Amino acid sequence: MNVSLGLLAHVDAGKTTFGERLLFHTGSIRKAGRVDHRDTFLDSHEIERLRGITVYSKEAYFERGEKRFFLLDTPGHTDFAAETERGVQVIDYAVLIISCVEGVQSHTETLWKLLAKYKVPVMIFINKSDRAGADFEKVFSQIKKKLSDDAVFFENCGSVLENNSLLEELAQRDDVLLENYFSDTCTKSLAESRIGEMIKSRKLFPCFLGSALQDIGFDNVIYALENYIVSDNSENEEFSASVYKIRYDSSRTKMTYLKINSGSIGVKDEIIPGVKINEMYICHGEKLIPVSKGYAGGLYGVTGLSDFICGDKIEKGKILKSKYNFYPMLGAGVEFDKTKCSEKTMLGYLKILEEEEPMLSALWDENTKQITVRVMGEIQLEVLKFIIKQRFNEEVNFGECKIFYMETIKEAVVGRGHFEPLRHYAEVHLRLVPKERDSGITFSSECSTEILENSFQNLVRTHIFEKTHKGVLTGSPITDIEFVLLTGRSHLKHTEGGDFREAVYRAVRQGLRKAQSVILEPWYTFKIEAGREFAGRIMSDIQRMYGSFQPPEAEENEIIIKGEAPVETFRNYPRELASFTGGRALIFLGFCGYRECHNGQEIIEKTGYNADRDTQNTADSVFCSHGAGFTVKWDEADSYMHCELSE
Repeated sequence: MNVSLGLLAHVDAGKTTFGERLLFHTGSIRKAGRVDHRDTFLDSHEIERLRGITVYSKEAYFERGEKRFFLLDTPGHTDFAAETERGVQVIDYAVLIISCVEGVQSHTETLWKLLAKYKVPVMIFINKSDRAGADFEKVFSQIKKKLSDDAVFFENCGSVLENNSLLEELAQRDDVLLENYFSDTCTKSLAESRIGEMIKSRKLFPCFLGSALQDIGFDNVIYALENYIVSDNSENEEFSASVYKIRYDSSRTKMTYLKINSGSIGVKDEIIPGVKINEMYICHGEKLIPVSKGYAGGLYGVTGLSDFICGDKIEKGKILKSKYNFYPMLGAGVEFDKTKCSEKTMLGYLKILEEEEPMLSALWDENTKQITVRVMGEIQLEVLKFIIKQRFNEEVNFGECKIFYMETIKEAVVGRGHFEPLRHYAEVHLRLVPKERDSGITFSSECSTEILENSFQNLVRTHIFEKTHKGVLTGSPITDIEFVLLTGRSHLKHTEGGDFREAVYRAVRQGLRKAQSVILEPWYTFKIEAGREFAGRIMSDIQRMYGSFQPPEAEENEIIIKGEAPVETFRNYPRELASFTGGRALIFLGFCGYRECHNGQEIIEKTGYNADRDTQNTADSVFCSHGAGFTVKWDEADSYMHCELSE
């Protein structure tokens, strides 16, 4: 039975040390490493050992009885939350590590919501019980209140029947167990079977207490893995899988990491029609173990899948796309010696890294001749600098980390593009429809294949997604728009490759010029815990920074204020809060999406973007008359179109 098991935690909760001990006790490694000794099995990358944090998800493998566990260690720092989310999507079970000193922190709650979103069963290890300041009762109370009241403390997994209070608490959550409890017929095998079912259905979250560093409490964890794990991974069903990671090795060979959700697949088998797996491996730290076949529940690295990206799902021979909770919201210019490395070469390096990390977005601005990277946070920039030097031997620096704005539209419009210089021909009409926030760019077609054949419609779709289309207010990327193909036209003799690209680009741009556009900015969700005497100042600050908040919650001498605010105004507030509270307040920040910009006109003026001067992104169309092409301005082009106009 294959089981994928994820390790998750807020940074510094001891997750990596926990993973080392788990692998040691299951016989998977000979010695448990330590973060402070920089010799851990899982955090093997140089940047991870230097900083003492997990940056990349890393796999390991161990067996207990008939169960084969594929361990996935995920990053705990918020800058790498997107990597964590991709891992959460593919695990069957999770162990959430919480510090017995710091307790449930904001990112812990974010991880909990993520686990709930993907319906992952969870066991909780309350770590660092040996540390000064450890308070199990307080932390367990936080878990019950902030995470789930179905959290239950297991002091000794092997003696559930001997602990009447624990058995009674479990029986209250399960009718079968309750009936056998009152009739005094409950057996150990029945109890463990019911516990397993409750964990699997997320009706029970077992909590264990211990210390990974001092090797305390692992007997309970291992017992639970051996006896409470219930797998529904079917090797007999049709093959399906998820891509959760992409990596390139030193020779630029692409490794695609798959979680097989159902069925099985072997080397040289087609994963989708026409695409075969060349090699397959079980990944164990830095070691690759060749296998000839992969089965449901397992995590495997494979080669041969050149066109797959992170988040792709394979079902019934088709590729499905996924959507994430986390999005990069900061941008910085890339600075490097252009006499040693061209812009094209550097952009190529960044595109390789972008394929590995979709939340890294590398953009080229033709007007400014500047490469910009979009990232989750400033620590990610430090890591990126290190990686570019290590992998490509290029020194880079980054400019000021600025807010990454986006643009969208307020009402539906139709954009039309025509491209007809001599011996070329294509026309495209698109309806641009505003969609809900954080939905991205989507495409659909209302055009009959009798009007425009399917191959050309597919080209239109390709050209919608192949580039980052700029907005017309600040030149920022557009988002939250559905492009609907209404009609189009080709020419039997003169339509060539690239003609529809030109027509699509012009149709998109013309639609944006017609529409009422708005600027979007990223927003934080926040939680502030502070003394009651600071409540008035904090609430006033939030309003000053264009934020909003819920009615404060009082707890003894403290207040808890939850709300949302623009990243631009709020990102330096943690330092300000620490200053006037003497470091006695806590603030937790998370990304909650893009909203209409609070100071949009100011950003437009500051940017100084002029859509008319952006010749690389023209909205004008090109028509032909008497054997020569001529340009028609975007606001006059509709009357020249060849297809019937529709709204």
